[in-house]
Amino acid sequence: MAGTGEALEVWIDQDLCTGDGICAQYAPEVFELDIDGLAYVKGEDEELRQQPGETVPVPLTLLQDVVDSVKDCPGDCIHVRRATDGVEVYGPDAD
Repeated sequence: MAGTGEALEVWIDQDLCTGDGICAQYAPEVFELDIDGLAYVKGEDEELRQQPGETVPVPLTLLQDVVDSVKDCPGDCIHVRRATDGVEVYGPDAD
């Protein structure tokens, strides 16, 4: 697991999103389904980040919910990476 003090960011690959909504159930503060039926990340301003690869910070208090979303996502489309160096720590490209 990533260090608890590390700044992490999350993004969703909409090309792989199945629209299941599991992520939005786990962490509705971070994920939301849009009118197109796909999941997107959203910032503290509640605005969806709809540009491909656009990230939002992962609040430390929601880290476990975000990680559970990654693990249970049927599309394997949620990516969590360290903000400092862009290394994926959770998701399909994590080591």
